[in-house]
Amino acid sequence: MQYMREAATMKEIIRTCDKKQNRCLSCGTAENMHKRKYCSIHCRQNLRQKLNTRNGLLQVLNARYATFYFSDAVIIMDVLPRGHKEIFRYTRTRSSGLTPAEEFSQMTNMLGNAWWEEEKRTNKKYLASRQVLSLATRHTVSLLSVRPSVIKIPTVKTESLDFLQIDKNDLRSADLRKIIKNAYRSQAKIHHPDGGGQAGGFRKLHDAYKELLHWADNPTFIRRRGFPDKWFYDGENKRWVQPMPVSK
Repeated sequence: MQYMREAATMKEIIRTCDKKQNRCLSCGTAENMHKRKYCSIHCRQNLRQKLNTRNGLLQVLNARYATFYFSDAVIIMDVLPRGHKEIFRYTRTRSSGLTPAEEFSQMTNMLGNAWWEEEKRTNKKYLASRQVLSLATRHTVSLLSVRPSVIKIPTVKTESLDFLQIDKNDLRSADLRKIIKNAYRSQAKIHHPDGGGQAGGFRKLHDAYKELLHWADNPTFIRRRGFPDKWFYDGENKRWVQPMPVSK
């Protein structure tokens, strides 16, 4: 399983990932992405399903955390088993015509087969897990690369931001109330019935305006753990969490 032993050039390979283009975090396509994180809901759900259906491998490895990410050159799964301070990295060179989800399935299938073969030979599960861990490259890098930070997501409806044409980044501005009022005045000129707009549309605009003003005075957040550009395996809940925006 030589494809898993690429530590010497791994940092260089990862840097080849194209950061200039916004790419789907599930399949890697840059086509028609604009500012979206995923090309489609189906694409995101497909990768999540592939990841979650192979959680058995991470459970026998006693993974506390794991991350999955990819570039144009490789797919990477980093695993932090409980009781270890090193990261165990599994890599696979990308194949033409295969999605990251398909390549993840192939890589974990091979690791799973290696586990079962060793368990069958020794009749000891811990030796089988040790054998699979020996196939990884060890990294004594910061554990923050697999230990997620808490991400604060504003509890604001996306529709409200869209109505006023306000960017999510504006929610962190010290002049948020001024931004909201200016945006409301601008959109009211378009949607007010006296200016040719529809009454229903103007009511929705006004409701969005009131909601955002209330949030500006009483900001609340949902706190989640994750990464902006990696899928994260939560060993406590035994599930994968999709990449999510980071609050700065």
